[in-house]
Amino acid sequence: MGRRQRARLSRGIQYGVLVAALAVLAVVADWGQIGRAFFNVEVAKAQFPDVITTALVNTIIYTALGFAFGLALGIVLALMKMSSVGPYRWIATGYIELFRGLPALLVFIALGFGVPIAFQLRFDIYSTVMLSLGLVGAAYMAETIRAGIQAVPRGQVEAARSLGMSPARTMITVVMPQAFRIILPPLTNELILLTKDSSLIYLLGLSADQYELAKFGRGALNQYQSLTPILIAGLCYLIITIPLSRVSNLLERKYGSGVRTKSGHGGAGA
Repeated sequence: MGRRQRARLSRGIQYGVLVAALAVLAVVADWGQIGRAFFNVEVAKAQFPDVITTALVNTIIYTALGFAFGLALGIVLALMKMSSVGPYRWIATGYIELFRGLPALLVFIALGFGVPIAFQLRFDIYSTVMLSLGLVGAAYMAETIRAGIQAVPRGQVEAARSLGMSPARTMITVVMPQAFRIILPPLTNELILLTKDSSLIYLLGLSADQYELAKFGRGALNQYQSLTPILIAGLCYLIITIPLSRVSNLLERKYGSGVRTKSGHGGAGA
């Protein structure tokens, strides 16, 4: 038997196994119970419009706050890590290694419970989620931004300096715009990760008008004893993340492969 014949036979066996497994599942599954658990129409109707007007909107707001703070801090950290001043590099490196190594869950707990207990300093929900997401996200974004800056051709910097531009003006007007074109895809991926990490805010005490998708779904799960609210919350996350993934892919094709850095937060799986 030739190589192509063996490959066709192997594919045929795999398809056969898959079809058999699906047939067994179709026969033994309790579709009525599955429908009641995941696709309860009455429970689904009860989630609207609050799942959109409150939970989805709050998730977007929390993510935007964390991303904006993380991006600003990430730029500062990237410049510090590239500085010729040793202490700046040490501080930036220590910060990046610390917050890339800590689960985001611990940061939320520290800011939501630890800081108020230790320092009698309590943040509101928006400040807590902004700081928690931003502190973690900044560590990842700093490395992405640094790599993007270093990817800008050195000749661009030398040309700007030869025209009499100061180092600061060269960085702002020449290097940063080109660097951001390079790092847009990984920054979009970072935004997706922060969107999912925003679910960790459910650990903190939230009023009904502060619920994000995970907290909203969990509350409705307890109320209706049905997984339908969790399914709807998951679909709402996909409303955010799938378009962002598409944007990331388009940017990657337009500007190249971008900058690849180690990714993955301590996030919801922590």
